[in-house]
Amino acid sequence: MTDRAFTVIENQWIRLKDGTRLAARIWMPEGAEADPVPAVFEFLPYRKRDGTSPRDESTYPVFAAAGIAGVRVDIRGSGESDGVIDGEYTELELANACELIGWIAEQPWSNGSVGMMGISWGGFNCLQVAALAPPALKAVISIASTTDRYNDDIHYKNGCHLSAQLSWAATMLAYQSRSPDPELVGDRWIDMWMERLENEPFFMEEWLSHQRRDDFWKHGSICEDYAAFKIPALVIAGWADGYRNTPFLAAEGLGEKAKALIGPWVHKYPHFAWPKPRADFHGEAIAFWNRWLCGEENGIENLPQARAYILDGPKPALRRDSDPGFWVSKDRWSEPEAESFYVDQFGTLLDGMPIPHAPPHEIYLKSPLDTGTAAGEWFTLKPDAELAGDQRLDDAGSLTFQTPPLSEPKTYLGRPSITLTLKADAELANLCARIVDIHPDGTATRVSFGVINLAHRDGNADPKALIPGEPVTIRLDLDACGYRFGEGHRIRLSLSTAYWPMILPPPSDPGVTIDIASLGLAMPMLGSHEKFEMKQPDNPNPLPTYIEHAPSETRRTVTRDLAAGRTQYSVVEDTGLFEHPDTGLSTRQRREETWSIDPNDPLSMTGTCSWICDMQRGDWFVRTISTANLACTATDWLIDAKVIAENGTKQMFEKTFEKAIPRDLM
Repeated sequence: MTDRAFTVIENQWIRLKDGTRLAARIWMPEGAEADPVPAVFEFLPYRKRDGTSPRDESTYPVFAAAGIAGVRVDIRGSGESDGVIDGEYTELELANACELIGWIAEQPWSNGSVGMMGISWGGFNCLQVAALAPPALKAVISIASTTDRYNDDIHYKNGCHLSAQLSWAATMLAYQSRSPDPELVGDRWIDMWMERLENEPFFMEEWLSHQRRDDFWKHGSICEDYAAFKIPALVIAGWADGYRNTPFLAAEGLGEKAKALIGPWVHKYPHFAWPKPRADFHGEAIAFWNRWLCGEENGIENLPQARAYILDGPKPALRRDSDPGFWVSKDRWSEPEAESFYVDQFGTLLDGMPIPHAPPHEIYLKSPLDTGTAAGEWFTLKPDAELAGDQRLDDAGSLTFQTPPLSEPKTYLGRPSITLTLKADAELANLCARIVDIHPDGTATRVSFGVINLAHRDGNADPKALIPGEPVTIRLDLDACGYRFGEGHRIRLSLSTAYWPMILPPPSDPGVTIDIASLGLAMPMLGSHEKFEMKQPDNPNPLPTYIEHAPSETRRTVTRDLAAGRTQYSVVEDTGLFEHPDTGLSTRQRREETWSIDPNDPLSMTGTCSWICDMQRGDWFVRTISTANLACTATDWLIDAKVIAENGTKQMFEKTFEKAIPRDLM
């Protein structure tokens, strides 16, 4: 089939019913008004003009050449769109999305069928919009997303406070502070920019005001009512990312409407993600859209419900360009049968169930509060030090149990879980569990992990403080994994009471006493499956090349000041200065993030994240500098932030935020 010619509408204004004008970039197949086409819609706050342009330009031209229009719209207050953003996945945002879908379907070039697609924010809101059932929306592709906003996003995890929450709040403060492009909006650019600067919220304040799984988090969590979701969904994730649970949860909740695909990837689209192998996202997406937006009988609905890449013992590395493994499929996905392990009196992890009514065998565990510096990022964008490193460092501060060397390989797919009985001498304590592959040379690869705030042991909506000294029995589900432990390898279970800086500590550090006689580990067996070869992308380098004016930079360091008794974890990420060859717009973003803690004092924890965002074209230059800080007392989270805006060499705006928010069993 010959590729269809297409045009790019660099900026299309779409006026909403409330008068707000949103900015869209559209890839339009030639002749669409005479021969209407389906459309794929993506709705983001990440700026079509510069922020997501590389990935947009890797995909939407391919869709357009296949006869599918691409409509990429900036959320209000983002890019060139009017107004001010009001939060994350708000009712207004979702209502605007439904209105835009209606607008697309009514255009003379549209066949009336719309698909919605996205990764991360766009993956979230396409699932949420689908649950609202706008009539023209016929199918969605959701990548690196969640069905449960409380437990599988960058805010909280089983009641534990993720440090990514500060990082992401600082990121959104920086993103939303940027100016629109005068080339598109004209002289009103400075008025639009000032409106944003003056009125944009600091998201951290709202997020920290909802530390339980209340109605704020239930909104937009499609797991609250899977029955409301009526259309087909392709749900994609990567093992190297934090959003790895969603494909299986969607398949379990949505049944036949959902197809799950999980590769070895970080938080990127599968056709250019790392580590390799990649997947032919374009080919698969086009077949999916043609089936559900055009009615083409191409058999895409007959694909297995779950396809996953099984990691075959990758080792931690400075950069993981490619992970060993193989692809498997399962025609139907359901919660897998589990292989059980228990711990004997010598601390060995053995096949079988814990012995009923065995005498207690109690061990006290209190990890140094800086245990966790090998955890990597929860939200990964590059296959380097953002991924979990060699776990031996963190295991030194943990209680570990491991099998003898395996006499034959063991392969798992799904979510591990542990059960155990423990007690603490305070009302609050955290627990982290990790599954680790111990290679024959001692290298330790993290396979899966889970964390829990023990006050949330019976649920996240109504946490209950521990009664000091009183035993409680808990179950902890770890994140999904697809992994083969090779012959001669050992399976290790590592337990710690800290996982910093990924997880922030509770106000006291009591440690826990664990009855290892009660400890059970359930590993999800692969079960019946087929092996297959995933088609690789036709284009091995699909991202466009922009003009480099200054190189990018990445630094990540851990400093332990033995004299001061303080550990510092620091990150520098600089995109470099790059110019879009067609628009002449150059942009650069630099993030510096630092976490600090005294390994013996949970109240010493501090975090700071700052961004410098530059935009320039010829003599026009603007910069925003934003900084967000987090500290704590025994009773409060302390947050503050600042935004400074510069037009040329002149500071034109400054705004600060500051608030103490009570800790709620956290």
